[in-house]
Amino acid sequence: MGITELLLISVGLAMDAFSVSVCKGLSMKKLDLKGGVITALFFGAFQAFMPVIGYFLGSRFADFISSFSHWVSFGLLAVIGGKMMIEAIKGGDDESGNEYRLNIKELFVLAVATSIDALAVGIVFAAEKTPVITSVTIIGAVTFLLSLAGVYIGHRFGSKYEKKAELAGGAILIIIGVKLLLDGLGVI
Repeated sequence: MGITELLLISVGLAMDAFSVSVCKGLSMKKLDLKGGVITALFFGAFQAFMPVIGYFLGSRFADFISSFSHWVSFGLLAVIGGKMMIEAIKGGDDESGNEYRLNIKELFVLAVATSIDALAVGIVFAAEKTPVITSVTIIGAVTFLLSLAGVYIGHRFGSKYEKKAELAGGAILIIIGVKLLLDGLGVI
């Protein structure tokens, strides 16, 4: 597998993380560079780590993992997206003013949900005898950069539209979850 293929795979894997990063940026009234970098690091690290797991699992568990991964992704994204929408409708606490609060547990769940498909890519890497260190480094770096850009883009949009943007962000997470579910079920 060449560098072009690895870059295309990296961008493809990073798209879910990019979309979720946009949603995280939507909730920032003031751009939080530290929070953006941490968000991007989570997504980049998980997108890089999951193919390593897949690589070592090999094809032994491929059928088992692929039979339910889309359900797990859908469930996690639907719950978090629904929570975002409920908070936007309720009005949420404005005690923190313009300060963005990074929720590490939520970020962990989002990183897992958006990187499950990378597990299968690791299995492909094992079958194709692709160098895993180079591959996961590229995947992690591309995901990090796209996620950081996503936080910035989300912030630029969200700071103008606040509650509507947070509501839209929750809906986007749910739509991503539905898309992953339908894709996993072979509907699309």
